[in-house]
Amino acid sequence: MKKAYRIKKNEEFQQVFKKGKSFANRQLVLYYMKKDDQSHFRIGLSVSKKIGNAVLRNQIKRYLRQAFLELEPRIDTRYDLVVIARNPTKNMDFHEMKKSLSHVLYKSRLLSKDR
Repeated sequence: MKKAYRIKKNEEFQQVFKKGKSFANRQLVLYYMKKDDQSHFRIGLSVSKKIGNAVLRNQIKRYLRQAFLELEPRIDTRYDLVVIARNPTKNMDFHEMKKSLSHVLYKSRLLSKDR
């Protein structure tokens, strides 16, 4: 995932939280906001210190970035996405994480079935 496709600034996170919509399952919370003027979706990841130490938090973020990379052709490009990891993610492997992410994206109608 290219760094240009990431949300880093606090103001951008806050804008997605305030103006966007959300969907959640037990493992992840997804906030999304439509932005018609961009050619690629952007993602922001948030993993709380309550989940674990820095090594575990970074591992969860790596898993999420890789899952986004694999799902990239199927994701609607006109959105800013913020993913917040919940406590159960600390016990998940990559495939479970990808399945959970696919679920929240599909339920939010941001993920197409084919392509």
